Amino acid sequence: MSEALSATNTRVLIVDDEENQRRGLASMIAAWGFATETAADGLEALEKLAEFDPHVLITDLMMPRMDGFELLRRLAARGARVTSIVLTAFGNIENAIATIHDLGAFWFLEKPIKGDVLRVLLERAASQSRLAEQAERLQRQLSYQGVLGDLVGSSRAMQQVYSLIRQVAPTRAAVLITGESGTGKELVARAIHQYGSRSAGPFVAINCAALPEPLIESELFGHEKGAFTGALERRAGCFELAQRGTLFLDEISEMPLATQAKLLRVLEDSRVRRLGGKQEIQVDVRIIAATNRPVEQLLERNLLREDLFYRINVLHIALPPLRDRLEDLPQLVEALLGDLNHKNGCRVTGVDAAVLERFRRYHWPGNVRELRNVLERAVVLAGEGLITPELLPPGFGGAEGNARPICQVQAGKITLPVGIKVDEAERALILSTLEHTNGNKTRAAEILGISLKTLFNKLKEYSASGKGGQ
Repeated sequence: MSEALSATNTRVLIVDDEENQRRGLASMIAAWGFATETAADGLEALEKLAEFDPHVLITDLMMPRMDGFELLRRLAARGARVTSIVLTAFGNIENAIATIHDLGAFWFLEKPIKGDVLRVLLERAASQSRLAEQAERLQRQLSYQGVLGDLVGSSRAMQQVYSLIRQVAPTRAAVLITGESGTGKELVARAIHQYGSRSAGPFVAINCAALPEPLIESELFGHEKGAFTGALERRAGCFELAQRGTLFLDEISEMPLATQAKLLRVLEDSRVRRLGGKQEIQVDVRIIAATNRPVEQLLERNLLREDLFYRINVLHIALPPLRDRLEDLPQLVEALLGDLNHKNGCRVTGVDAAVLERFRRYHWPGNVRELRNVLERAVVLAGEGLITPELLPPGFGGAEGNARPICQVQAGKITLPVGIKVDEAERALILSTLEHTNGNKTRAAEILGISLKTLFNKLKEYSASGKGGQ
């Protein structure tokens, strides 16, 4: 069976009121490599559809409470695109054919079911579902002027990011992605993998900040049975799991320095040794790393080894914060609403003009991740129609701390309001320029036309006065 039809990727919902039939089908289909879920009738199927989100639906026609006819009608009314196979007893073939014609089912299968026939139909139905899913995704991308993978935005800053992704994806070069939390660093990593020569291989992501120090080496390199207390069996590490694919190391600066040294050795030799193991294993893995902190700060504070930095920073992609690409808000909102409607079974059509204006005035400290969370809350509360201001979180955008900064940086231009005091303008200009350079003080000093020493003194002054600094 091809990778596209693997158990982790293809989900099948089986709906039948006969328990033995239901369980038997689920067991047989699971043995073929599909993920399965079951329901006893149409009502239970509708409840499970939202959380299981199947690619293929196998349903009996005659069931109590809600039969297969009504189930398919409900799905059609919702606009749900679930490829369906109808099961029918002897003598009901005319009904099955009518169901296929009127309700768009993929095929019908007469009971008792022949396993080889069902498998062929199931694989074809799964393939059709995949093609429909890809076509819908392509159509969605074409409907925007700026989309790459799951990244959305037509601003100049995002177009530069897309350009870098397209250039680096076909290569084997290591990539370092920087940007604030919530800007989409993992989405960039997945896009590089998706559009590269390793797209058929696995994409393995590990968050270095989420793992306790004693376990991180085991997660990365694997371990042999008995290597340490609790190592009850041999386990492959992320490098082995990502063989001929991509390993994404998120928040790499949170990795202990001793582990960074071992990681560097693996990157240089392309060999890994499990904890407690005696033999080295050859690995072929592309590395993409990310951090939400300025690299210069990490190096200054000895949180990231210089030699490891040079090894992973073959190409650097800096993601802009949402506040620096507010022109992308309409596209982002539209894309997120599509996903959130599908996830929550809602039919929200858009956001009110007043809501979009609040979004433009907000500082977005949590970036696109925060925007998604705000929208999901509103989508769940609204259910359908437009999102209005009263559906936003209480006090959203109203507190002074949430207001956009007095100095705006957008599309390479810095704007200051009329009436601002000289010292406030200087502070805003320095801090915004530093933010624009992603914390690179040397580059910020060059842009501002001042010495690095002067910049450090200014930042020290702001920090002491409680007015911000680095």
